[in-house]
Amino acid sequence: MSRRAHLQLPASRRGVVWFRWKLITAISAALCLLALLTIHRQSRPTATLSSLSVARSRIPLRKYSGDRPKIAFLFLARRDLPLDFLWDRFFKNADQRDFSIHVHSVPGFVFDDSTTRSQFFHNRQLKNSIEVVWGESSMIAAERLLLASALEDPSNQRFVLLSDSCVPLYDFGYIYRYLMTSPKSFVDSFLDTKDKRYTMKMFPVIPKEKWRKGSQWISLIRSHAEVIVNDDTVFPVFQKFCKRSLPLAPRKKWLYLKHRRHNCIPDEHYVQTLLTMRGLESEMERRTVTYTTWNLSAKKAAWHPLTFTSENSGPEEIQEIKRINHVYYETEYRTEWCRADSKPVPCFLFARKFTRGAAMRLLSEGLVDSSTDTTT
Repeated sequence: MSRRAHLQLPASRRGVVWFRWKLITAISAALCLLALLTIHRQSRPTATLSSLSVARSRIPLRKYSGDRPKIAFLFLARRDLPLDFLWDRFFKNADQRDFSIHVHSVPGFVFDDSTTRSQFFHNRQLKNSIEVVWGESSMIAAERLLLASALEDPSNQRFVLLSDSCVPLYDFGYIYRYLMTSPKSFVDSFLDTKDKRYTMKMFPVIPKEKWRKGSQWISLIRSHAEVIVNDDTVFPVFQKFCKRSLPLAPRKKWLYLKHRRHNCIPDEHYVQTLLTMRGLESEMERRTVTYTTWNLSAKKAAWHPLTFTSENSGPEEIQEIKRINHVYYETEYRTEWCRADSKPVPCFLFARKFTRGAAMRLLSEGLVDSSTDTTT
């Protein structure tokens, strides 16, 4: 009897212990809930893309049997499309059965009478767009969303990725024949022997010998677009290891070295590397059809695309671009002669980066409306 009394706690102490137990339980539950919410927020875009990829893989890959194959024009926009008036003229000269339009803009942005001067873009924005950060995997995530949207239409057989500063160099008919007569994708892809963006953390999923570099602006055949959207192996590696480095003050250099990120510029490597890993290089013309010229006056690390204005976008400059018939890849000692269905053709169908003034000059001087067709 005395032992039982000795083991019992006073009522006041039991109350304190009970209160502490309840407090610890409440704090633990709150921390668990906060962790779950954080994980949900961080993984939401990835989950969307993963489920999207699984959905695509369930659809059997069927050969197109129709007689009106389309080109899907995929616009990757920061917000609106400042050159919509030029594209309006371009699409007005086409049969609407020959193309489709898909635009990735900021979440919530809607193309209507208040945001675009062209009805071709009305409600063409993706409803599942994401925030895009340059130099991170969100850029290629947005490209995958555009491709997935276009793949929903089985008539889409060619897929052209364009920026909001791109312009066509030829009329629709010429571009349509150029892309449709070639059975290959146009993907700028080369081995950069001086590359420092690959990290061994990507191995073994991405072998170093398969790592490729090239322009983001691609034109794909349908089977290659499906490979990209269905990919659930290579894309997660880019998500995990390609992070944009944030500069820190010199006194915090030790912190940077401890937590530094690897900036591999995913949009210049993902598609090229993935298609190479799948053994599809023989199904590609290893060049882009979108012209970009670089400001070489700056240091190489600071190179930026040269902007075309009304002053440097006249007939001479445009014709100079159209006369280009080969591309030389210095790191591979390779000359890529431009062909479509084994026939010599001009290398470029589109060009960037054009201002409104430059686009207006293209229209006023009729530099886009006519072409010399060498593909038929």
